[in-house]
Amino acid sequence: MARGARSARPDARVTCLPLADGGEGTLDALADAGGRLSARWVRGPLGDPVRARFLLLPRRTAVVEMAQAAGLLLVPPARRDPVRATTFGVGELFAAALAARARRIVVTVGGSATVDAGSGMAAALGAKLLDADGKPIEPGGLGLLRLARIDVSPVRRRLRGVTVLGATDVRSPLLGPRGARLYTAQKGATPSQMRLLDRALANFARVVRRDLGLDVARLPGGGAAGGLGAGLVALLGAKLVPGADTIFELLGLDAALRHADLVLTGEGSLDAQTAQGKLVARVAAHARRVRVPGSAKGAAGCSGIPVWAFAGRVMLPPRAVSALGLSGVWGLTERGISKRVSVRNAAVLLEERVGEVLRGTVP
Repeated sequence: MARGARSARPDARVTCLPLADGGEGTLDALADAGGRLSARWVRGPLGDPVRARFLLLPRRTAVVEMAQAAGLLLVPPARRDPVRATTFGVGELFAAALAARARRIVVTVGGSATVDAGSGMAAALGAKLLDADGKPIEPGGLGLLRLARIDVSPVRRRLRGVTVLGATDVRSPLLGPRGARLYTAQKGATPSQMRLLDRALANFARVVRRDLGLDVARLPGGGAAGGLGAGLVALLGAKLVPGADTIFELLGLDAALRHADLVLTGEGSLDAQTAQGKLVARVAAHARRVRVPGSAKGAAGCSGIPVWAFAGRVMLPPRAVSALGLSGVWGLTERGISKRVSVRNAAVLLEERVGEVLRGTVP
């Protein structure tokens, strides 16, 4: 996109700010803006060792991307097993951030292979999740069926004076038809396994309410990443915060917008999910709030900056595009290019498309 813009407008000053919303790629975006990446060998979602990274930022802040240690992309489709997959490695990354003297730890919640409500993460940090015989439950969501008692006092002692934030834009609760179960099929769960996991998460919520005095069953965001959102709150005393806004704050998006005349952004497919708060929608919302000197103020007291979005395909009707605050949208497949070709040649096609639009050679 930057190359296309520079070729069309050599006189323009182009500033690149890679963004992420808390899912895969967040660490890379944040590292580009400053910070020190550190890697550790940790337990992967199915127990195999994986090399995972976390990020150290100024002011003793650390970012742990859960997908680095328990992400769906770490498990080949044929091996996906959400009843056994564990977030233990996320806890090991968290412990490494603590050892690096971080006092504010942001856990980005998304892209998980797991449905264990963060029980593995908490166990790695010293929490005791026990069955009726007083033995530790087995890793993974299936172990939650046997959960009878929780003791998080060892974890709370380790986290004294540490602020923990769970960054997610998913608002699904832990339980119910729109809860964590919504995403279990894509993690490889069969219908019978989905029913088992429903029961397991319900049992987790019951034990948490009895032992910790917290009701996480309907907590907005509690169902994110297979219940990791609920686990962060219940087991680590975390606060859930909007993922994109938290990452934008760390990256300095609003400061960059104040010096911009035009914003170019995009994603693979502009569709109904975009309108539900994905990255393009959040960028547009921030751009709308920026004051532009010498311009008339809008209804919210801000005139805003125009945002143009580019995508592999555009599935949104004009009314939805306008509602998002986008000034223009363009797709690669609009020119008769197939999805397969556009994916394979995305970089070149995107550069060409941006250049054409900025030259005014396309509508």
